[in-house]
Amino acid sequence: MLENDFPPELQWRPDPVVLDAKVAEAKQKLLESIKRSVYVYRVDCGGCNGCEIEIFATITAVFDAERFGIKVVPSPRHADMLIYTGAMTRSMREPALRAYHAAPDPKIVMSYGACGCTGGIFHDNYCVWGGTDPILPVDVYVPGCPPSPPATIFGFATALGLLDQKLHASHHVAPVGDQAPVAFPAIPYKVRTAFEREARRMSGYYYGKQIVDEFMLALSKDKVDALGAADALIAAETDTRKRAVFMDLKALLLSKVVDE
Repeated sequence: MLENDFPPELQWRPDPVVLDAKVAEAKQKLLESIKRSVYVYRVDCGGCNGCEIEIFATITAVFDAERFGIKVVPSPRHADMLIYTGAMTRSMREPALRAYHAAPDPKIVMSYGACGCTGGIFHDNYCVWGGTDPILPVDVYVPGCPPSPPATIFGFATALGLLDQKLHASHHVAPVGDQAPVAFPAIPYKVRTAFEREARRMSGYYYGKQIVDEFMLALSKDKVDALGAADALIAAETDTRKRAVFMDLKALLLSKVVDE
């Protein structure tokens, strides 16, 4: 053969494709629960095709979105994710709805680009409904005019996380007359609310709730000697800030006991 007539160092050899460790980790994290590729269907509702150029650039070999298991399909019946680009025009409203209803549940709706998110510069046009969300429930917004391929891949990753949540979602319907159990029923309601307000005033809404729950749990365990339980909790606490809150709650408890 002709190639045998040339020395090996002058012959072109393709570099072996080695998957980057970070890319492999990201792919595994994105697809660990879905266990298969994710199929994407694109709907152009009336854009300038700038967004389509960026989407097709994302799936080319340069950015290679397929390495994350993201594949573009020609039919909404195969799609897990619907990407709506362009402003929602009057003529594309019905086709957009048909594509949405044709896709099987669970599905993700992505509003792509400035026109898809808000209608863009065409938002007040006589034949434009605005963005995608006036007629469809949008899960992910990818703004930009047009969004870059890295932003597109980031939007895909966000959508995959939401798809995983929808695949494993559970719904609970409470029966008629069912009531949620009250936390710490042994402590009077007015005392509980006073504790919560004071703890949140001192430590903020989130951490104050955690601290007051710990304090009321200690009081509930010892129904005979509540003050002794509060003293034991204060003595065992090593964080001076939490100890200060516990001491303030104990003082509030003493005032309630004296008042009653």
